[in-house]
Amino acid sequence: MAVDRRLLPLFLLSAAALAGVASATGPFLSDGVFQVSAGSTGRSLLQAKKDCPVNFEFQNYTIITSKCKGPKFPASQCCAALKEFACPFYMYLNDDSNTCASTMFSYINLFGKYPPGLFSSECKEGKLGLSCADVPQRDISTADGRHHAQSSLLAWITVLSVLVALLFH
Repeated sequence: MAVDRRLLPLFLLSAAALAGVASATGPFLSDGVFQVSAGSTGRSLLQAKKDCPVNFEFQNYTIITSKCKGPKFPASQCCAALKEFACPFYMYLNDDSNTCASTMFSYINLFGKYPPGLFSSECKEGKLGLSCADVPQRDISTADGRHHAQSSLLAWITVLSVLVALLFH
């Protein structure tokens, strides 16, 4: 999968309106992705967010949890780990019309049991957010292989059960 190296903000969950910025030097994780979106007053039918196409439930969070450890949570290690995990998804996380950023941080906090605001207070690089230009890109899929393996295993168990039932009937 070819990665577009333009500057794109990876919105870090902003309570304010999120705006995309594009440049020509490399991908970014914007500061807006870190903050949980607060509910707005008034009607929001036209502002409903789409489901995230990435299945963050089954991603490998040991990239973060093995490097970002308390009680001190060293910023250099935690931010590098966050970038290593999140940068491959920057195109999804920058899209403020979906729930990807909030979903990802929910799972990061669930699996890592991090204090509130850890990444938003510690991980800052510039006005465009965290640069993904220096992060080695890895192949990603919107759902990781474990989910597909579980589905395949369930299908095989079902087929075998039917065959056994037919054999002994």
